[in-house]
Order: sequence, then structure tokens, then C-alpha cells
Amino acid sequence: MMLQRILAITCLFIGLVACAGADWPQFRGLGSAGIATPEGPLPADIGPEKHVVWKTDLPPGHSSPAIVGDKIFLTAVRDKEHLETICLDRAKGKILWRVEAPHKTLEQIHGIGSYAQPSPAADGECVVAMFGSSGLYCYDHAGKEQWHHVMGPFIDEFGTASSPIIAGDRVVLARDHDLGSFVAAYDKRTGKELWRVERTEFGRSYSTPVVWTNDGKRQIVLAGSLRVVGYDLETGREVWTVRGISRVNCTTPVVGDGNRLYVSGWSAGGEPGDMIRMEPFADFAFQFDENKNGTLEKSEVGNSAALKTRFGQCDRNKDGHITKAEYDNFEMLFAKSQNGLLAIKPGCSGDATESNLLWRYEKFIPYCSSPLFYRDRLFMVKDGGILTCINAETGKSSKSGRASGTGNYYASPVGGDGKVFILSQKGMLSVVSAEDQWQVVHSVDFGEECFATPAIVDGHIFLRTAGHLYCFGTKALAAR
Repeated sequence: MMLQRILAITCLFIGLVACAGADWPQFRGLGSAGIATPEGPLPADIGPEKHVVWKTDLPPGHSSPAIVGDKIFLTAVRDKEHLETICLDRAKGKILWRVEAPHKTLEQIHGIGSYAQPSPAADGECVVAMFGSSGLYCYDHAGKEQWHHVMGPFIDEFGTASSPIIAGDRVVLARDHDLGSFVAAYDKRTGKELWRVERTEFGRSYSTPVVWTNDGKRQIVLAGSLRVVGYDLETGREVWTVRGISRVNCTTPVVGDGNRLYVSGWSAGGEPGDMIRMEPFADFAFQFDENKNGTLEKSEVGNSAALKTRFGQCDRNKDGHITKAEYDNFEMLFAKSQNGLLAIKPGCSGDATESNLLWRYEKFIPYCSSPLFYRDRLFMVKDGGILTCINAETGKSSKSGRASGTGNYYASPVGGDGKVFILSQKGMLSVVSAEDQWQVVHSVDFGEECFATPAIVDGHIFLRTAGHLYCFGTKALAAR
């Protein structure tokens, strides 16, 4: 009898842990995988007027929801200048609290960008939020500030986008910008910096790191300029690298079956058959350095395919002049940039490019939208609505075609109940079957711009548009 009671209590405990684990704690959910937790029935034909459990007005922002317990966390920009972390009740969508992050100045951002681009990360104790203009914040679940690291504005005219993650008792943050790039780990409870690695060779990129267990040790994987790097989570020591990726990386790696790592990267000039190559500095300056001062100014580079729209990216210190050193670095980036989706097997050490690269795929690679590993397949959506399904084992494509939404895609695909949900910037949602020869089973226009990646938890879909947060499901959410 006693043994039966112990077993019953153990089973109850396991069940409670399983329920408590039904969260979406960071950008793209558990492990940044983008897969529903837990997997269960999901409505396919959702829309602004169908299967809506609740809908809440929100100020604009590009961050994706983090969901833990009975709370949802988001960041936003109110009245174009007030940077806020917002907490909502998960069951009803009611705003519980909002806390402003003060700033002295707002950094320059992309024309369609936001000051609230990084997604928050949360666990049962706290939520962390990153604002380029103000820094990294940690709050408890009541909205009380626990600690704050002043940062930014960063040297990058597109702003900041990479999201923080929580790995056990640590907060990990990556900042790759034109100057001052680094990755660092902080004590979750005190905010103390535990380690910091300067990434001076890396220019701007916006990839969120993921945790990968390699050779029995947890590592931070970060994709940046030309290479993917694995850092020891405890010390920050670089353990391995795989080369052969784009010069700018906006996507987040994903871990699939067999503990394989999948990393994609695309940037202009790295497309096979459409590469950009720069002349040596001496040759270019001889032709276009009109004032003969030994540097290049913006008015002098209009005939360069690489520089005419990227002067600020090459001029890393933003002094208005491109030096030979800055030009040579930019020339090198274009020369070595390779767009593609990479499959990497575990066991990486040192330069693992030859030893651990399983395959690479080079067609229809997305710029911002991260790949989804789901049901032994990889799904990628490229601007224009081109959706590709790839066999994760072989790297062979089974189908590429257009989904319902054209235009750009900043949100990443998410999967659940045998369906893949993809969301365009214009607000067109396409729901496709998660199979080799995928088919669009539903599409709907939300009539608002969409940049955030949806979250899928407990049979409900949380979808953020420019002005609202929706909760979709076939039944109401119970309070937790």
C-alpha cells in the first residue's frame, strides 16, 4: 500500500511538472524550437473573427510573446518613445502591469524597425527584457525591477534585435553590431556579469543564441558574420566553429532529432550565381577618391554595387570616411559570404567545418525568418512567400512553392498538430500541412502588419499584430 501511494504521488508530481512545463519562455518557445507545447489539437481556420478567445489592444512592437504560468510578457513602444515591458493575464488577455524603461536617447533603427524588437525571456521567477536605448532589465512577475545593465545605443543604424535567453540560472545576451560586438552571461538573480567575450571580428548580425548540449556540456551557439560559434555556457570559452555562412545573420539556429544543429543565413551578395565582389581598395580609390584624401566618402561610392547602399555598414566607426582597413574588411566579408542552410552533427571541437558539417542547402534561404524543424522536416519561408520543405536527414528539398502571403517575412514559422503557421509582414497568415508535399489548408488576412512570431501553448495560438494580441483556440483558457 505504501509503495502504491508513493507511486501515485510520484505520478502526480510528474503530471504537475508536465503541466508547469507548458510554457513558451522565450523567442520561439522552448529551446527556440518553435513547436507547440504540448502538441495537441489546434484550430486551422483561425482569423480576426473566428476562434478568438480574446483580443487585446497593444502599443506597437516587434517582440514575440513569452508565456510562463498564467502570464504573458511583451515589450512595446508607447507614443513612439516610451519603452515598456507589459504583462498580461494569460486566461483573459487583461493587462496586469506595464513598466517603462528610461532612456536618454533613442538609437537609429531601420525604416520599418522598432525600439521593441528583442523578445523578452521568462521563467518561474523573473522576466528579462532588452531595449537597445536603455539596456537589459530583469523584473519579477509583479513588475518590480530586480536589476538593470545600462547599454546602448549601439553602433548600428538598424538598431538591436537579438533576444536574451535564460539558461538555468544565467541570462545570456548577444550583441553583434558594427562595433563593440560581444556575448555575455549574467547571474539571473543578481545581474552580476559572469563572463563576457568580445566578438570584435563580427559585424552586425541579429541572431538569438540557443543552448546546445555538445559532448555532454551545455554550450551557447551563436551565428554571426561568416561562421557559427559554440561557447561553453559556464566559462564563455569558444569551443568550436563551423565556417561558410552569410556575412550578416538574422536567423536563430534550431536543434533537431539526433541532436543535430540547423543554422541558416542569407545576406545580399552571397547568393550562388549572384555574388558581389569588390575591387581591391587601391583600384577603387584610384578611380573614385575624388578629393585624394586616402579615404572614401559617401559621395564617392555611388558606382559600387557593394557600397552605394551600405556606406554606413562599411564605415564601422561612423566617422563619415571609409578607410582602407574598413574597405578591406568589407571586401573580405563579401568574398567569403555563403548563403545557405547548414546541418551540423554533435561532437564539434575546434574548427569543425570539415568534420561536422553534414550537408548544406543553398536555395530559397530566408533573410530574417528562422527555419523550423518539425516532424523530421525543415520548413523555411523566404520573402515573397516561398515555402520550402527539406528532408532533415538528407538535406534534399521535397517541395518549394508560394504560400498565400507575398511580401516580406520577419516572423518565423511555428508548428503544431501537423500544421505549420507562417505569417507575412502584410498580415497574411498561411496554415500549411506539415508534410513533404505541403498544401495550404487555410489563409486569412489580419489587415495589420505583423513582425512577431506566434506562440502555441496548451492548444492556443497567441498572435501579435501591429496593434493587438490575439488568443485563438477552440475553448476558453482556464486560469492557472
